[in-house]
Amino acid sequence: MTARYVYLGDRLTRPDLRNRLCSPARLEDGRCIVSTRMATALVQFEDGTKSVVARRRLRLTSKLTADQLTVLTRTRSNNQ
Repeated sequence: MTARYVYLGDRLTRPDLRNRLCSPARLEDGRCIVSTRMATALVQFEDGTKSVVARRRLRLTSKLTADQLTVLTRTRSNNQ
């Protein structure tokens, strides 16, 4: 599984979910599972856990530079 997003989280997010790589959960036909009314998406983290998250807190990894990814993973390891 290649991680497509980084979930940033917010002040109410569990600390272990912040700054984690995740991919969208998909249906059999390849469509992502999203809620347009609630602006949420079902994502699967690296360890296989699934969670419903706010889409506005997801960042595409392809748009992040290597330095930004390093900083995010460093802050994640410091928070644990």
